Amino acid sequence: MTWFRRLHEVQPPPPGPEPEDTPATLLQHVHELIGFINQSAGRLPGESVVAARRVTDTVREIIDTADGDHLDIYAVVSVKGIVNDYLPTTLRSYLALDDDIVDVRRPSGRTPKESLLEQVNALWLAATDVLVAAQAKDADQLLSQGSFLRTKFTRSDLDL
Repeated sequence: MTWFRRLHEVQPPPPGPEPEDTPATLLQHVHELIGFINQSAGRLPGESVVAARRVTDTVREIIDTADGDHLDIYAVVSVKGIVNDYLPTTLRSYLALDDDIVDVRRPSGRTPKESLLEQVNALWLAATDVLVAAQAKDADQLLSQGSFLRTKFTRSDLDL
């Protein structure tokens, strides 16, 4: 009976694209962000460039806490927020300003240059907290830190 025989060997489907949440993919996004920071270094204040790179270094350490291809989901959410949204949005908001106003005091009492550094440093402190929680495998702390990041960095505090 030929209708039960396979006419050809069934091949497994080709591997799909790498999932967005793997450590390798997250590291790729970090490297792209580092490239953006380096390209923008001439237009960003030097201390903010250093602070931004400190954030990316901390995020890489968070990713290094992964067990093989598995990184805690709460750490993934925080890393993706930092790398794909919070840090680049903060830097782009500053880069969108006219050079004439970056040193002008705003109603908050700070200049946009000072606000940028404050925001990037706050992001570094938050990333450091995520790193400590990821190293300790503390899911509650990771969840709490992710909520803080979303609340703090959903909008820019540059007072534009």
